[in-house]
Amino acid sequence: MTTQTTGIPPAERNGRRTWLREHSELGVCVLLLALGVLVLTDALTMDVDIAQRGPVGPKTVPVVVGAGLLVIAALLAVDVLRGGRGQAETGEDVDLSEPADWRTVLLLAGVFLGAAVLIEPLGFPVAGALLFWGAAFALGSRRIDRDPLIAAGLSLVTYVVFNNLLGVPLPGGPLMGVL
Repeated sequence: MTTQTTGIPPAERNGRRTWLREHSELGVCVLLLALGVLVLTDALTMDVDIAQRGPVGPKTVPVVVGAGLLVIAALLAVDVLRGGRGQAETGEDVDLSEPADWRTVLLLAGVFLGAAVLIEPLGFPVAGALLFWGAAFALGSRRIDRDPLIAAGLSLVTYVVFNNLLGVPLPGGPLMGVL
């Protein structure tokens, strides 16, 4: 007896589902493979002026990382297909029978998206402070007296370190003239 929607007998469909469930680590292999191809493609198509290159060049590390990702994906796929399984976590104190805390996940996602949208018009110091404060709030901190001050301090220190010490320009926004 076959189903009308797929044409695959139920026993065979259940066998495929069981096989996929038993080899779910192959999904990680596919992710690593895609990431490796993406990194290699981006590195190999990078436009680099030969006069600006040093002895190693800007393509070297991405090519090594991309190739490493491809090798790891292949080795992991071979291991999984030979019956290898990851060891279960024993050190985590997580009750897997409890549902996920989607409120926290959605709050954090909103905070990150908000910071990404606000970083250009408001600058990193303000957007970073909102990011740190919002993340602390989403994760349960309700100290309104100290959290904004800590967030502002972290954001300013991060801005100064990256912008002034490391030479990585970050948008300053309205505070550009002050900092």
